[in-house]
Amino acid sequence: MSIAYNNFKMAMRDANDLLACYDSLNSGEQPRAPEVLKRATLIMVLTAWETYIEDMATEMFNSKFGVLKGCHVGNYIQEQFSVRLKMFHNPDSKKTKMLFMEFFGIDVTEKWEWNNYLPEQARTKLNKWIKIRGEAVHRSQIDIAKPHIVKRDDLEKCIRFFLELTKTTDNVLSKV
Repeated sequence: MSIAYNNFKMAMRDANDLLACYDSLNSGEQPRAPEVLKRATLIMVLTAWETYIEDMATEMFNSKFGVLKGCHVGNYIQEQFSVRLKMFHNPDSKKTKMLFMEFFGIDVTEKWEWNNYLPEQARTKLNKWIKIRGEAVHRSQIDIAKPHIVKRDDLEKCIRFFLELTKTTDNVLSKV
């Protein structure tokens, strides 16, 4: 397992802690947990995923191109890589595919297969979670009559999905 993967697992503790806090506040007869804790949990999960992708790409870059460090070509490739990472936000399936194809020649999204997921399903689910995260970040829940952006049960599914997606991604990329 990569350093990026170990850091991802540590970052996921924040998401689990937020969810536990939400559950704890709702354990009594009068639920008191603010919905913002669910949105924050979702945001933390997707932040852990984004950080993992950036860190993993950096680990791979340093491993593959470290010998070029200091020479003109190495400096150019490093600059291009740095620019891509600065613009790399919300790593949906397309952006993730492009990053790893461009610098490492692998479509990691074609390898996203585990238990009940095939690559196309995993890409679709990732893109769905990225969209919901965007709504959670950029839209406040001001209309209490509207359904919440994310349900409690969905957060458990989200956490399981990203744990499996990241583990699968790490296994694939560790062989490149």
